[in-house]
Amino acid sequence: MSDTRQSLADLGAITQGAEPAAAGTEAAAPAAPAQNQIQAVLREQQIDKQGRAYATGRRKDAVARVWLKPGSGKIVVNGRDQEVYFARPTLRLVINQPFDVAERREQYDVIATVKGGGLSGQAGAVKHGIAQALSRYEPALRSAVKAAGFLTRDPRVVERKKYGRAKARRSFQFSKR
Repeated sequence: MSDTRQSLADLGAITQGAEPAAAGTEAAAPAAPAQNQIQAVLREQQIDKQGRAYATGRRKDAVARVWLKPGSGKIVVNGRDQEVYFARPTLRLVINQPFDVAERREQYDVIATVKGGGLSGQAGAVKHGIAQALSRYEPALRSAVKAAGFLTRDPRVVERKKYGRAKARRSFQFSKR
């Protein structure tokens, strides 16, 4: 048990910039270069040869492949503009949430391809993909996007239909006679 506490203390010392404490000694003076190396190792920018960040977003049965690059804020979904593909304003609002949280609205162009599910699930999948791609393009934004809960895949899916039932849980109508 004391070994675990010691290793946690070492981890805390490393993240604060100090050398790990030896058993029974006080912590050494902070080492700034070690902290910078740890920060760099944790997250780095992930972009392809065209300067785009790629991510996959999922929601319900929908899967979205999202490419993000600096631009004027144009969002294209399955070859169509977002206003055409997602006609409901609430769905467009859902898609733009990661940009609003990161304060990067109209600074990135998004190209997305979505398959499966309905429009609501597809909008959620695109949102998840945009948030993932944004955190890969600008790793400093990861904490803000994660705090808003956009990096977590929503695990809720439709419950399957059971035999002897009208739907997943609903029984057939009861008839006394």
